[in-house]
Amino acid sequence: MSARTLPLLFLNLGGEMLYILDQRLRAQSIPGEKARKDEWTDVDRKRVMNDIITTMFNKKFMEELFKPQELYSKKALRTVYDRLAHASIMRLNQASMDKLYDLMTMAFKYQVLLCPRPRDILLVTFNHLDAIKDFIYDSPGIMNQVDETFRRLIDTYSCLSDGEFQLIRQTLLIFFQDMHIRVSIFLKDKVQNSNGRFVLPISGPVPWGTEVPGLIRIFNHDGDEVKRTEFTTPGNYVTPQREGSFGLYGDRVLKLGTNMYSVSRPVETHMSGSSKTLASHAKENIVPNPLAKEELNFLARLLGGLEIKNPSGSDTGFRLNLFTTDEEEEHAALTRPEELSYKVINIEATQEPGRREELSCILGELEVAEPRPASSGKGEDLLALMDAL
Repeated sequence: MSARTLPLLFLNLGGEMLYILDQRLRAQSIPGEKARKDEWTDVDRKRVMNDIITTMFNKKFMEELFKPQELYSKKALRTVYDRLAHASIMRLNQASMDKLYDLMTMAFKYQVLLCPRPRDILLVTFNHLDAIKDFIYDSPGIMNQVDETFRRLIDTYSCLSDGEFQLIRQTLLIFFQDMHIRVSIFLKDKVQNSNGRFVLPISGPVPWGTEVPGLIRIFNHDGDEVKRTEFTTPGNYVTPQREGSFGLYGDRVLKLGTNMYSVSRPVETHMSGSSKTLASHAKENIVPNPLAKEELNFLARLLGGLEIKNPSGSDTGFRLNLFTTDEEEEHAALTRPEELSYKVINIEATQEPGRREELSCILGELEVAEPRPASSGKGEDLLALMDAL
């Protein structure tokens, strides 16, 4: 397991989350002059995107994220994205949040599986960050936050060996291995089977620095080539024209990680039969786990950098539905297996005065845009404490 995997996992899943939210907000937005108070406008969409990206790339949060550390459970990471998605005026109910997380994880799993080289996971990450910068092109302050993370990525990962990137890829695939949720876009494009497993292509460009298969060279003990044998391959392979740019700017060449929702089309998720039988695997999130304290410490440090915006006054917040209708959303909430639904759990943290002081210190360094009412319940349990941030 690689201790350098978490930043790549978080940033790529976060990029997919922003793609989905942007597409759904655009689909549900109403022209400003025609919109009622409870309807989305393009101004609201930009506000939501800016708020989430600002929170996602918070300096303290990024510093904590990039510290070498092991990956934690799906439930712990899901909690981070739940808080992140609600860092603005937008509100998602349980079913929509479940669907959002399913789409995020399956999209990035597909990208990791299709990466020609393990090192290309970094290009996938850069594609996500390039697209995020397009979302906030008119906000130079937020753009600087993203560029700072860009530079941090280059500094951290450009010096890693191919073997270290292979370990990162393996760690990501282990994280995703039990997730087989069917996504309509993948099913329609015939890159996913009905059981939720992906179809890997046997044609296309080979990894940069390698040759098209079809030739066997035989060498003697002196290293001299003595024989060549050709063979036919079932696929149609080609040599890539150039390597993608690993710099702050440039052509990434690789298209994995770009916005697949830029062409509007409905996206549905369905639990595959194999996923429904994973209850025994998912129950690991219910049974007490000896790593629970470490995961909580991880979340406390990580979420200490997140600013959750609670609507106040006349700003009641807007609900976003990731389903076509409210009825579909209600049906999804009722039919999703309980073991595979990410529910909030309360964790007692009253015996952690040092942690509360650390969170208070981090919070003191954040810029708070508007006053918050004093919370008498602050510190009662960890998740309540996070809600009060």
